[in-house]
Amino acid sequence: MITFTYAVKDSDGTLEQLLRDDWKAGKKNIHELRMANAVTEAEGVPAVWRTPLIAGTELTFHLPEAHSEYEPLEVPGVKILQEDAHFIAVFKPAGIAVHPDGTSRESTMMNAVMAHIQEQGGTYAEHIQRLDKGTSGIVIVAKHPMAKAMFDRMIASNEITRLYNAEVEGRLKRLKGSVNMPIGRDRHHPTRRRVSMSGQTAVTHFKVIERKEDTTLIEATLDTGRTHQIRVHMAHLGHPVVGDNLYEASALPDGSYRLTAVETSFIHPFTGEKVVISTL
Repeated sequence: MITFTYAVKDSDGTLEQLLRDDWKAGKKNIHELRMANAVTEAEGVPAVWRTPLIAGTELTFHLPEAHSEYEPLEVPGVKILQEDAHFIAVFKPAGIAVHPDGTSRESTMMNAVMAHIQEQGGTYAEHIQRLDKGTSGIVIVAKHPMAKAMFDRMIASNEITRLYNAEVEGRLKRLKGSVNMPIGRDRHHPTRRRVSMSGQTAVTHFKVIERKEDTTLIEATLDTGRTHQIRVHMAHLGHPVVGDNLYEASALPDGSYRLTAVETSFIHPFTGEKVVISTL
């Protein structure tokens, strides 16, 4: 059983309104909670769904047991940055994948997260974001299935903002700009993407932070989350990410490339508070 508590804020809304309108928890989740009497007040008394809640009332949510299949392993470089009852913000180093792909035996970020979850007595963790194996930075992980559903909805509606830092080849002339070019698969390469008029809409905004002798440091934000988006768009401008030889940059000796998700922000789906996680 997965449980968490919530203190009702300054609202005279009902439990049903809280779940439906404020949390946008989804009809299926709401129905299952209601049928199972899975929301209780003090001393385990089932909550009343259509009576206005009193501010300060503490609700306890009892979710069915859920399991994730990641093997718990220690993975160097993976760090927990922030955590509550609903999510974990994890720093993923470059060079490891977010999750196993079924073909590689290499340890991944989710193996390390599952080790952390099991130390707390938990059995469930699922990532709601991905980063390319060579990209370092912040990844959000849900700690229970309802949180996963709610964060997935936020991702789909672009309610989670990510800030990236990158070093690109050459000296960008513009101080800031946007690239609005669709991205699709490169039919000549199994993993590469390319700007393609038949691809998916992709919008990247960038701002110059520093110009070096042969490279430029930029900040980038995305309106969309396409595979390799920043890498493809910057290469399309003629300024590939330093070290990204998949997109025609010169390879670095260690095989890495210079792209990091340095900040993530969102309105917490359960508390309504602004959450900012940063490595800056």
